[in-house]
Amino acid sequence: MAKRILIIDDSASVRRQVSGVLSPAGFQVIEAADGVDGAEQIRSLSDLALVICDVNMPRMNGLDMLETLKEEIAQRQLPVVMLTTEGQPEAMARAKKCGARGWIVKPFKEHLLLGAVQKLTLSGL
Repeated sequence: MAKRILIIDDSASVRRQVSGVLSPAGFQVIEAADGVDGAEQIRSLSDLALVICDVNMPRMNGLDMLETLKEEIAQRQLPVVMLTTEGQPEAMARAKKCGARGWIVKPFKEHLLLGAVQKLTLSGL
């Protein structure tokens, strides 16, 4: 059974690009357009293997979403990777404090994204 990865990004083209990297590698990709939709998906999908999340999004940004779901993410041991144009140390520290396991800056190298996803989902392979 394919591992399910949730991609949360307000850019449809970024979601397509990430999906285009992960789907051929055997992952099932689910998409959300912002932090509100992403939080709903995380709460409703108990079998997620990993979340890839942007920072800057409408309605709820990725850092606020992480803070909202911090306890649930920790309890589920759900790995989260931030995929964003942001690179400020303060934002990175905030994400890490809320449970993010990685930070990748856009534009990203496909092999690095795939490697990070494979490493973080390896325990269930």
